[in-house]
Amino acid sequence: MAKPDLIAIDWGTTRLRAWLVDEDGLIVDTNAADDGIMHVPPGGFPETLRRHVGAWIDAHPAAPVVMAGMVGSRNGWVEAPYVPCPTDISGLARALARVDIGAGRSVAIVPGLSYRDPSGSPDVIRGEETKLVGCGLSHGTVVMPGTHCKWARLEDGRIADFTTFMTGEVFGALKDHTILGRLAEDPADDAGFARGLAAARRPGGLTHQLFSTRSSVLLGDMTGREVVPFLSGLLIGTEVDNGLALCSPESELVVIAEGLYADAYAAALVDRGRAHRILAPDTVFVAGLRAVAAAAPRVA
Repeated sequence: MAKPDLIAIDWGTTRLRAWLVDEDGLIVDTNAADDGIMHVPPGGFPETLRRHVGAWIDAHPAAPVVMAGMVGSRNGWVEAPYVPCPTDISGLARALARVDIGAGRSVAIVPGLSYRDPSGSPDVIRGEETKLVGCGLSHGTVVMPGTHCKWARLEDGRIADFTTFMTGEVFGALKDHTILGRLAEDPADDAGFARGLAAARRPGGLTHQLFSTRSSVLLGDMTGREVVPFLSGLLIGTEVDNGLALCSPESELVVIAEGLYADAYAAALVDRGRAHRILAPDTVFVAGLRAVAAAAPRVA
């Protein structure tokens, strides 16, 4: 049996997930808890880490501990720097932040990425950079749905640039805090999603089409059961149209998602006539941390 040689951790805002990985890249053990950085008291990161993976650290003293996500943010354990794009895995490995946890051990935190588009507008990534180096794509476009969806272009193994769309957060705000959400009825009718995708192509812009949600219900063109799927389709359709405009029609397209996110983005891309592959987020995240650890062999 291959021996464990990596303790990989995704430490986000609300959750901590950890994997014990062997030298063949196979997951030996897992752990997860609602101990994201927002739940860690001041000075509590070492104790929280030890509570969840201390047994692994003690049992496998040669295995590096490598973390990514909001643990490296300004509100996390220690702020890891943003590495400007374009960059590659060696650029990430050189900028690892390290924290001493005692007994001759340290943890490494993967840095985020920054980018300024040609107009000068700034953008940042934290956590998704690990998926980019773990997805196995050297040239093409990677889509990572979520609260803040990322579209990243890779060229010759380098992360060339990326764009963030606040699709998930805007959807939640519209559904829970606007008059549009008050129109919604249960159970949801998924036919509204396709209608939203179609509406994203109409003239007038996003905010005009958002108001059409209300108009359509008031005039009897759409039922309340279609409202939430319609909003989802409209926002994702708008994002996909803008994202596709940033990449060449012939570039390979990879979506890193699962569940409802994977289904929704797959439907939107099929509607727009774009072939794509879907990869599991956990698989590419662990592969990414393993790759970063390999690029920084002195991490202990």
